[in-house]
Amino acid sequence: MTGGSDGATARRDALLARRLNLIANVSALTAEALRLNQKRAGIEMDVLRLELEIARSGANAQLVQDLHEAEESAEATMHAYAACEERIVAAEGDVEDVDCSIAATDGN
Repeated sequence: MTGGSDGATARRDALLARRLNLIANVSALTAEALRLNQKRAGIEMDVLRLELEIARSGANAQLVQDLHEAEESAEATMHAYAACEERIVAAEGDVEDVDCSIAATDGN
């Protein structure tokens, strides 16, 4: 008789371990998103600085090149951030699925 409850306990334990791993993944992805957001903000400050310098002293080849590179870097960082956000949404969906499975085991 205890074989069934032992199986249910083992399944629940496995689901809880899976949930823990998924939460750690969401946490890591969130940290990455924050890092990318800070990086983007720093790059945007560089863009503004370069634009001000160009407005103040005129456009020279080096400033224009630096501005172009900073704008490309900001765009790449925004794409990386968006991809990270998509991974967070998917990971949170996985957590929700595991939560549903855990809730289903509570009924047994």
